[in-house]
Amino acid sequence: MQADGSITRIRRSVVLGETARVSRRSALAALQPFLDRVNIAPPPLPKSGKSLLEAVADWRIHIAPNLKPSTVRAAESHLKQHIIPHLGTLRLSEFTVKVVQAFSTGLISGRTRKTVENVLQTLFSILQTARRFGSAVRAVSRADIVLPNGGVSREVRFFDAEQVGKIVAAAKEPYSTMFAVLGMTGLRAGEMLGLKLSDLDFTRKVIHVRRSIDSRTRQEQTPKSRGSASDVPMPRALEKRLVEFLRAGYRENLNGYLFANRKGNPYSIGKVTEYGLWPALEKLKIERAGLHAFRHAAASELLEQGAPLTVVQRQLRHRDARTTLQKYGHVVGDAQRRAVETLAENIERHAVVELEPSAEMEPSVA
Repeated sequence: MQADGSITRIRRSVVLGETARVSRRSALAALQPFLDRVNIAPPPLPKSGKSLLEAVADWRIHIAPNLKPSTVRAAESHLKQHIIPHLGTLRLSEFTVKVVQAFSTGLISGRTRKTVENVLQTLFSILQTARRFGSAVRAVSRADIVLPNGGVSREVRFFDAEQVGKIVAAAKEPYSTMFAVLGMTGLRAGEMLGLKLSDLDFTRKVIHVRRSIDSRTRQEQTPKSRGSASDVPMPRALEKRLVEFLRAGYRENLNGYLFANRKGNPYSIGKVTEYGLWPALEKLKIERAGLHAFRHAAASELLEQGAPLTVVQRQLRHRDARTTLQKYGHVVGDAQRRAVETLAENIERHAVVELEPSAEMEPSVA
């Protein structure tokens, strides 16, 4: 490999002996040490010389158009704020485990571990794309990187069932029905805003989750993951509210959205939060939160009521039950407290015994 990144082939030879005195077998045996040194050396990279900035340009042209707008916005933020300022001038062949590890360690200061994970995901996506396109990229993976435990932890805001009920009662339509859907099903805000009349199956008592509304562009997109496109039960209380909403509060629109603004378009998450949720929270003197607090509320209440973890996982449509437990099992509710109380009482019942005095405890006789 030359200084400019190009590859030059060099023909090398070595004298093993005179053909008249060395047999073919002896010659192969003498050649073997030279072959071993070549074979155990890392093979030359197919290409080199590209910088990360050039790889980012390729990613933007060929990969970004196929991703969700929200995914691209997050990746562009990672590139602008973290990746390009620190790594943009590096050649792709310079991305070693040590370089990426140093970048990750510096990134964790003042940021959550999840933020660092997301930034690394963007970086590895670009490097992987460059590798598939034939550029010289070393084999560095997320498994090679060790993240410190010094990330900033943030308290997750969520509602309980009582607060959700009060918010639904205090909010005006169509926000009241929106919040009922969020609180009673655990749908994501974008999924709720993407519901259409055809998604409501009152015969089978289910809601079909088929699309989501992008938070900024308000364009339709697929749900967060393949498993997120599924059906969730429609409880009787929600069915009653939906029927009443369709009778008195539904606004006709060409696309058939369940919740449509005056122009017949989907609502934006920001507008629902600002004009629907926050006034209700202010009226009830509840601390401000976002729409995702309803999803946390649904998960936490189900777990607290003793619903099996697999049931909560299916309701939230997570691929892995561990995701459900790690993200939403953050409440020490009454069910968990009762279980721990029972455990402690059983231990204490066997731990309290009447002590018999030993010889050392017998009173001495003068």
